[in-house]
Amino acid sequence: MSEIICGSERLGPRVRKVTPMPGYKLRIEFSNAEERLFDAEPLLAYPAFQPLRDEAFFRLVRAEYGTICWPGDIDYCPDTLYMQSVACD
Repeated sequence: MSEIICGSERLGPRVRKVTPMPGYKLRIEFSNAEERLFDAEPLLAYPAFQPLRDEAFFRLVRAEYGTICWPGDIDYCPDTLYMQSVACD
């Protein structure tokens, strides 16, 4: 179980830290020491992510279980998160 949360050679990097940024962006530190930027705005089109439209709620994001989470059991796949994010400058 711990390899699922922490990552392993068979899994992609997992989230260590997340910082909300303006414009529905997230700065994410992954377990491979990379810092990447994720644009969460496209998620707002999906019903499961509607609560994130409230910017105060969006800022409640936290890193748990190797991914990003919000209250109400809202989370996002860490592998997809990594693939859809871009390296920070």
